Amino acid sequence: VTPVGSAHEVRPAYLEIRQVEPETYDVLWKVPAASEELRLEIEIRFPAETHELGEPRGLFVDGTYLERRRIRLDGGLAARTIHIDGLAATQVDVLARVDRGGGVVQTTRITPDQPEFKVEPTPTLWRVSRTYLVLGVGHILLGPDHLLFVLGLLLIVPGPWTLLKTVTAFTVAHSLTLAVATLGYASAPAEPLNASIALSILFLGPEVVRFQNGETSFTLRHPWVVAFSFGLLHGFGFASGLNTLGMPAGEIPFALLCFNLGVEIGQVGFVMLILLLERSFRVLEISWPRVMRALPAYAVGSLGAYWFFQRMSVMIGAWK
Repeated sequence: VTPVGSAHEVRPAYLEIRQVEPETYDVLWKVPAASEELRLEIEIRFPAETHELGEPRGLFVDGTYLERRRIRLDGGLAARTIHIDGLAATQVDVLARVDRGGGVVQTTRITPDQPEFKVEPTPTLWRVSRTYLVLGVGHILLGPDHLLFVLGLLLIVPGPWTLLKTVTAFTVAHSLTLAVATLGYASAPAEPLNASIALSILFLGPEVVRFQNGETSFTLRHPWVVAFSFGLLHGFGFASGLNTLGMPAGEIPFALLCFNLGVEIGQVGFVMLILLLERSFRVLEISWPRVMRALPAYAVGSLGAYWFFQRMSVMIGAWK
């Protein structure tokens, strides 16, 4: 089955294992799904000594397949390995959380390259923070629409001071809505949100053309205003990377902090890469044909338009 994702990313799956008695655990398994006929075919494989206590209970809710079960494992889970069958054939990560009580909590990111993890006897805070940090970096680097919006901003910024203001405005804005949405104070429907994010990219296409032609507009004079305004939308998009996981309320602030730091690291890395490329072209005195110079502007506008109409069709289809 084809991996199922949102309009702008492949959503992670989520595995929560909570100890309720010695050697007995409740399991929550959340898998992306487009419908009851189309869900991501990945399954948990516990150690061979695991006993199912009753039948697993599953249902489909808001684009997700939820499954709950209770298991018993002689000797407990400590130092045991859990596999995710079928994960290697996908592009999806799994965020696994193991709570053995008494404050012993392990959070691990499982990837298609390494579709298994070992339950640590004494998990460290660094491992937990690294998991959410890497999840944040991956969220922005695997979200082409977010990166294309940042690229569009870079193409209309004339100098370092304006660049600093613009990137800072975008960072502040998406950090605000990321926090508000993740903490549960506000939300945005997925289909209109994804269409609006695509519209923000489409909006920048003509502005890049104006900038290259030496024209001006409110956006070109005050790019930080546009960056802040649309950054509020992108923050809701970033929040989807955490909200779909259904984490315990007590872990959300710490996870939010680490995830947002990861997003910023990925964003700064992308900005630095673009600036280094631009400087390299100037130092090497590369002369681009007129068509090539116009390519970035039309790439931003064309992809923004394509994503916008694609996501609008998804939204209209959901209303029928």
